[in-house]
Amino acid sequence: MRLDWGVHTRRNGVRFGRGLLALFLLWAGIAPPAAAQERIALPMKVRLAVGGKEALFYLPLTVTERLGYFRREGLDVEIFDFSGGARALQALIGGSADVVTGAFDHTIQMQVKGQPVVAVAQLGRLPGYALGLIGAKGAAYRGPQDLKGMKIGVTAPGSSTQFLVQYLMVQHGLRADDAAFIGIGTGQTAIAAARRGEIDGIVNVDPVISLLESQGVIRIVADARTPTGTWDVYGGPYPAAVLYTTPRFIRTQPSIVQALVNALVAGLQWVHSNSPEQIAKLMPPEYALGDLPLYIQSIRNSLATYSHDGRFSREGAESALKVLAEFDPDVRGAAVDVGQTFDGSFVENALGSSR
Repeated sequence: MRLDWGVHTRRNGVRFGRGLLALFLLWAGIAPPAAAQERIALPMKVRLAVGGKEALFYLPLTVTERLGYFRREGLDVEIFDFSGGARALQALIGGSADVVTGAFDHTIQMQVKGQPVVAVAQLGRLPGYALGLIGAKGAAYRGPQDLKGMKIGVTAPGSSTQFLVQYLMVQHGLRADDAAFIGIGTGQTAIAAARRGEIDGIVNVDPVISLLESQGVIRIVADARTPTGTWDVYGGPYPAAVLYTTPRFIRTQPSIVQALVNALVAGLQWVHSNSPEQIAKLMPPEYALGDLPLYIQSIRNSLATYSHDGRFSREGAESALKVLAEFDPDVRGAAVDVGQTFDGSFVENALGSSR
């Protein structure tokens, strides 16, 4: 939204007031810059949904926010934090959010449902989460076939953390619904559920996983926090956190989309230009879950999961499609064009302008 200087802007009180202010400044000999004499630019309002912002899965988003990169791009981003990615997706589809930082998987699933969403920047090149089993379940575990009948805590039902377990089970002769999935979030609620023994296993991200492992609460049995671990689980590359939105929003608000991508690409570049200690210092203190040294180490271990430039990989998109088709019957029976799940032009524009 832009407001014109001068007494001709009488359509509302705000514009009239700014016109008087401009006249006063001119009378006092304090002229605003030439461009400002013509118009004042106000930040563009954007509603962004995310599922578990404190998780390191979404660290580039928080970095971008706290460095002021959104504001620098002329954006006023209001962030709505949900318990998991599926909830954030629902906010977008329901119209209460404009964009989402969430798992790439949803771009494939929503295309199948006839409600396409399109990724415009990739934040995570690796999933960054792991499956840990609790107590006796972890001690007795021999392979994915043992997951049958377990209660598995995931960030939210229908989120990508659930997909990891479902893929493992189907790959080892079980059905996708042979375990019960319980939403436990990504922070203290997830830790509490594991410590109290309310669940048999947990799929979550750092620092939750590292904290529970360091305390001997869980035994990690599948780990997608490293390139080797991701390959072991999925059999190939697997894209993780992305910024996605609807085709309509891209079509009607391309300047806002470009500004968002510009800011996030700058955030990614900052992450890879600074030490884990500097990154931890930037983050909200409560994100460390009371153990700053472990949090710093978790950031160090997670750096490989983040994209350096925001670019997409068609190989990664095809790998995600292959995985989802293994346990999601809707995806298995559909003709999915992965080329429609992402639009890399905004990232290329951002990288071009940063050179």
